[in-house]
Amino acid sequence: MKIATYNVNGVNGRLPVLLRWLEETKPDIVCLQELKAPQDKFPEKAINNAGYNAIWHGQKQWNGVAILARNREIEEITRTLPGDKDDVQSRYMEALIDGLVIACLYLPNGNPAPGPKLEYKLLWFERLAHRASTLLSLKTPVILLGDFNVMPTELDVYKPERWLKDALFLPEVRKAFADIVDQGWTDAIRKLYPDEIIYTFWDYFRNAYSRNAGLRIDHFLLSPQVAKNLKSAGVDRHVRGWEKSSDHAPVWIEIDEIKTAASQKPIK
Repeated sequence: MKIATYNVNGVNGRLPVLLRWLEETKPDIVCLQELKAPQDKFPEKAINNAGYNAIWHGQKQWNGVAILARNREIEEITRTLPGDKDDVQSRYMEALIDGLVIACLYLPNGNPAPGPKLEYKLLWFERLAHRASTLLSLKTPVILLGDFNVMPTELDVYKPERWLKDALFLPEVRKAFADIVDQGWTDAIRKLYPDEIIYTFWDYFRNAYSRNAGLRIDHFLLSPQVAKNLKSAGVDRHVRGWEKSSDHAPVWIEIDEIKTAASQKPIK
């Protein structure tokens, strides 16, 4: 089974790129972030015509997440991250697909820092940590995936000394990510490539893509039930070079099909 995450940076504006990539790679499950489209403007028909079922939580201008599945049913669990009933930003969606819990997330950027946006990011991380712990306690296959807006280590950022005051690389942000991993999750890319420079994002400015001046901010965190079935992982870096592409590239993993009893559906 091939599972991918892709911050599309505008699902309608980048739709030709998304459809081309889906046709080229045919992942079984895809999580999208930064749809930048209200609920009624998601291109459902085009996605369906490409062979995918979809659920999504849109938002005008910003944010937005979606989960796609090829020839598989999607059972939505929740479209909000528990812990703050007043949070209206579309950044989290959870679904059950063939016994696998998929949690698609678009974590806040946090800049400028310090300030209220960083505070929101850290509080969001706290809520995610609580949800991650709950999901682990189910002892069922779970994947947390998406744009985490954090570079976990210096290996994950080009010229780290330039990012010391950025909300994607602050010590407290990196610690928040590490604390979640330490619950018992496996960072799929680092499991398979512990020492390699691998990026998933290249800015549009200063020829960042051609210079490979990138960041690794799109991640897969695997529960133990999934981690033991991990076969391969990678980044479709070439997609970033396509015309009118997102500043992110798709990231993917391949796992053996997980044969389990019916997974326990998490409560909201």
